[in-house]
Amino acid sequence: MAQVPIKTVMAILVKNRKETADRVQKILTAWGCLIKTRLGLHDGVLDNCSEAGLIVLELVGSPEQHKELCDKLNKLPGVKADYMELSFDEE
Repeated sequence: MAQVPIKTVMAILVKNRKETADRVQKILTAWGCLIKTRLGLHDGVLDNCSEAGLIVLELVGSPEQHKELCDKLNKLPGVKADYMELSFDEE
């Protein structure tokens, strides 16, 4: 029987993108080997670019690494990060 996959997804809400983006990026770069997929979202385009943004990550690695990454991001002012593990119940 095939093993039931567990997927870990992290959401990062960034309040002041212009002031915070470089610090968030440094952390994500340092932990880049854990990031399988990254999606960045914010409202507005061109001259109407919003100050808030959302980053969604699909992570690999251990639960301890996920927690450490989340804790580092949450130490930044204007950043809120959380994650969850998703899987199917074994039948």
